[in-house]
Amino acid sequence: MKSTEPACQYELKAARDAMEVIQGKWRVPIVISLTYGKKRFGEIHRDIPDISPKMLSQELKALEENKLITRTLYDSMPVTVEYALTPLGMSLRELLNELRNWGKYFRNEIIGQL
Repeated sequence: MKSTEPACQYELKAARDAMEVIQGKWRVPIVISLTYGKKRFGEIHRDIPDISPKMLSQELKALEENKLITRTLYDSMPVTVEYALTPLGMSLRELLNELRNWGKYFRNEIIGQL
């Protein structure tokens, strides 16, 4: 098979699309945090203490734009905002499980030998 075949090009584009959506240091940890249920900004920040509030806000907006999470405002005093995974975001669970399994394998095979 040649890499210029339509099937190969389609697979490459699909993989690139997926990587664009979950790229970066923080998006996967945010999605993992939200797999445990709806959370407010502070709860997500407590799950991922190394992220700055500004970066968390930017990443939440990007995940919302890509329809992986929803942002719900509640009319209360003070205003309450909750974040949750959409069905599209929940569809990442299997991928994240496989990524975690591969990470364990990688740590054992490579990092464990350093």
